[in-house]
Amino acid sequence: MAEGVLLFFNFVLAIFLGFELISKVPSQLHTPLMSGSNAISGITIVGALLAAGMTDHQVLRIVLSTAAMTLATINVVGGYLVTDRMLGMFSARKDGEGK
Repeated sequence: MAEGVLLFFNFVLAIFLGFELISKVPSQLHTPLMSGSNAISGITIVGALLAAGMTDHQVLRIVLSTAAMTLATINVVGGYLVTDRMLGMFSARKDGEGK
């Protein structure tokens, strides 16, 4: 029981700390931070795959692993789409396109 309370406390603390850190980041640093976030999410996907593949088939473990894989995959794909769009803003324009 005490272990679950400690894990929940760490989770809530991470939420508040993450919100405070992200809200204070200047806009010029969002793209480099997104690259780091994508790398961390990739590690999360690998960890969730390992946790889901463990031999004991506990329902909670499978549900949490699936949720972690889904959310981390959404984060990685969204990060790459945003990064691609931002890099597209710096590419050379074709004739007749925008001003």
